[in-house]
Amino acid sequence: MKNKTFSLLPIVLAIAAGSMFPGSASFAATHKATKPAAHATKATATKKVAAAANALPPLAADNSLAGTPPALPAKAWLLMDFDSGEVLASANADEALPPASLTKMMTSYIVEQALRTGKLKPTDLVSVSENAWCRGSSTESCMYLPLNSQATVIDILRGIIIQSGNDASKAIAEHMAASEEGFAKLMNAEAQRLGMTHTHFMNPTGLPDPDHKSSARDLAILARAIIRDSVDYYPIYAEREFKYNGIKQGNRNALLYTDPSVDGLKTGHTDAAGYCLVTSSKRNNMRLITVILNTHSAQARADQTRTLLGWGYSTFEKATPIQPNTVVTKAKLSFGKADTVDAGLATPWMLTVPRGQQVQTSVELKSDLEAPLTKGAVIGKVVATANGKPIGEAPLTALADVERAGLLLRLWQHVTQLFGK
Repeated sequence: MKNKTFSLLPIVLAIAAGSMFPGSASFAATHKATKPAAHATKATATKKVAAAANALPPLAADNSLAGTPPALPAKAWLLMDFDSGEVLASANADEALPPASLTKMMTSYIVEQALRTGKLKPTDLVSVSENAWCRGSSTESCMYLPLNSQATVIDILRGIIIQSGNDASKAIAEHMAASEEGFAKLMNAEAQRLGMTHTHFMNPTGLPDPDHKSSARDLAILARAIIRDSVDYYPIYAEREFKYNGIKQGNRNALLYTDPSVDGLKTGHTDAAGYCLVTSSKRNNMRLITVILNTHSAQARADQTRTLLGWGYSTFEKATPIQPNTVVTKAKLSFGKADTVDAGLATPWMLTVPRGQQVQTSVELKSDLEAPLTKGAVIGKVVATANGKPIGEAPLTALADVERAGLLLRLWQHVTQLFGK
């Protein structure tokens, strides 16, 4: 009996050891799900520490229409009022920097305008060349279009905006302009038309190139153009996910999941560009556009955008200095059946102004106005200021037609002008 008990001891010890040591089969089966999670948590913490170590010093505003904006650890940042295009606060707004995938805002804008004008149709098929094809590298963003396949323009557009697909961007570039280089010419022409004076595109993706640059101000101008000109397609920028080729990918703009007022626009990241984000948010009747360029992490670009939006909405409010179709002034003119014409605003004028500050307006009329004059003709402008700073302007238009006087009356008016009467 004693010998039998002793012979079972190794088995008992083996079972005990199997339950104690991680290398055993029983441990692996029981803890298989928890081991990767623990490693992932450690990796995430390591990345956060590394990102914090790479953080830039806070960058204070070098331009602000009111108050003291927050200093943000990025190479450039900007806050713009959508309605007027006025920059409310910024830092290094005109420094040309690598824009990474923010480039794709211009790619999508060109596609959207082609759709709007009928040059492209949503159902048109786009072919995927070997150059456009993404091989599944983890170093770049892909829509995962199969090689030599075809996709509709509207799917390609979603792949560019939501999935930030380099393959989608290259494919549409080749479809519209035969090559990436040809499409870059279209991009630069459009940038020039929009007034993006510190921008030069080399490709439709934003992949690194030493000559591929844009600025915070230019990217805000582009975002404003998308919202204004691409009304039918702008809702795509708020979509949180898109599934194509059996692969579902989420939108990388974290604020779409946490802030219901945010409805666009685009993220970007490369080693050279850092983490970038252009965002648009609308609360009540005010829409603001933010740009964050070259910060140290995806979390940082989201946090800095939240901070900038919070400051903007708490510091500014909407105002209507002058109602449309009200007489602002009477403008003198020559050689008309009437000596003056009522001048006012043809359309509503909404301004974003510092909270609690009064808005003053002044009128600047064109010199030497002459008849005939048609209703709606621009004859000057109204300039609004707050606290001594210009905050916007609107065209001043004629509120009525003024016919040209007959020959005798014109001669008499000419004589009286000569004698200063």
